[in-house]
Amino acid sequence: MTSPGLRLDSAQGRWLLAATVLGSSLAMLDATVVNVALGRIGTELDAGFAGLQWTLNGYTLTLASFILLGGSLGDRLGRRRIFVFGTVWFAVASLLCGIAPNVELLVLARALQGVGGALLTPGSLAIISASLHPDDRARAIGAWSGLGGLAAAVGPFLGGYLIDVWSWRLIFLINLPLAAVVVVVAVRYVPETVDPEASPRLDLAGCVLGALGLAGLTYALIAVGDMGWTALTVVTGAVGVLSLAGFLVVERRSDHPLVPLDLFASLQFTAANLVTFVVYGAMGGLFFLLVLDLQVVAGFSPLVSGTALLPITVLMLFLSSRAGAVAQRIGPRLPMTVGPLVCAGGVLLMLRIGRDTSYVLDVLPAVTLFGLGLAITVAPLTATVLASAADRHAGVASGVNNAVARAAGLMAVAVLPAIAGLSGEDYQRPDSFADGFTIVLWICAALLAIGGVLSALTIDRRLHQVEPARPRSHCAVDSPPLHVKS
Repeated sequence: MTSPGLRLDSAQGRWLLAATVLGSSLAMLDATVVNVALGRIGTELDAGFAGLQWTLNGYTLTLASFILLGGSLGDRLGRRRIFVFGTVWFAVASLLCGIAPNVELLVLARALQGVGGALLTPGSLAIISASLHPDDRARAIGAWSGLGGLAAAVGPFLGGYLIDVWSWRLIFLINLPLAAVVVVVAVRYVPETVDPEASPRLDLAGCVLGALGLAGLTYALIAVGDMGWTALTVVTGAVGVLSLAGFLVVERRSDHPLVPLDLFASLQFTAANLVTFVVYGAMGGLFFLLVLDLQVVAGFSPLVSGTALLPITVLMLFLSSRAGAVAQRIGPRLPMTVGPLVCAGGVLLMLRIGRDTSYVLDVLPAVTLFGLGLAITVAPLTATVLASAADRHAGVASGVNNAVARAAGLMAVAVLPAIAGLSGEDYQRPDSFADGFTIVLWICAALLAIGGVLSALTIDRRLHQVEPARPRSHCAVDSPPLHVKS
């Protein structure tokens, strides 16, 4: 591999940063901005509630399943090559999303989008780490974090505007010119790098079994809420469980596992991932239904409902690094205990949201308190994950934590509506949706409280010597940040 020596202040260095920021922003935005469009998508495509769930989960499923594989492919075949290939794949899938004539083809296109996102997302930070001069990497990662956070803040606002003035299809079609810019800049300015120490063999069996397991369980959980327990739901659920069991067997026996299971020999690593699962599960289910509730019950437009969550993004951007610094001094146990409990308080305040809701009096206090709790939680959580793994496994440990968060959101979107009795056309019936949303809020608040209690009981307060994971100002609304050396 060529010695990394590209300077950030050079023209090539700035173009490299622009390509990685824009590329990663594409995948990040499509993981969140689609929430704003779900109501319009369902109405125009005559979709039931299950169709809306799959519109979100089709993307999350493949992204969570293949993100570790995407990083491995980049290390072996070339980070720029996989980054560019993933961007092209993502653009083609976005085009298919934008012209989809029905919800079935939209879900298929979203799943393809997730594959593209899994290929390009790990490469963005890996390119920075492998290509830039060591003295410039921290500054570049900070810029990547801040600009990516700005994109996360602007995304729902822009998405809501595009939906209001034209159509939900534009939130997908706008990806095409942006992806074209990424490809041109990357091919021209990003040097190719590989990891010469990477194993030449890929854990394809583990990857397939993991994806099949998540798909089987997700389908079964969504189908149960839509059509009850049938032979099909039982069989697909069983296939999902058996596939995940097979995944564990393959990972244990493989000499090049996608997920080294010895990571979970650490109580701290296992505990931190359990906290991740419940916190991000609550968050995934909440964000899915909150934006719909603001449109269906409160009567907000897509633009207003999308920007209603802006305080969460802003608080994450401005407070995450400070929370990480505090956790470095006092240890992660206290912030990881207090943060989820503060989030739970924010969720309970959302019980006030209903008909004739005031954004300033009802929505803003709730989302602000939730965002404050999330900002307190994420940086210490990520630092604990990294502290619990050997240095040689830092990247994999971070990737596992990222995948756990996405899988948690996937499961929550699948199962919480069924528990709340939401199905069919309920997203078009304000009274039915309000009743179901109330149940979901109580469940999410309970999950967050469990996350706080788990942290208090299992997280070691003596991990204060660990440096917070970069990117320190990353807006980890959809998942914890991926780790790179700098």
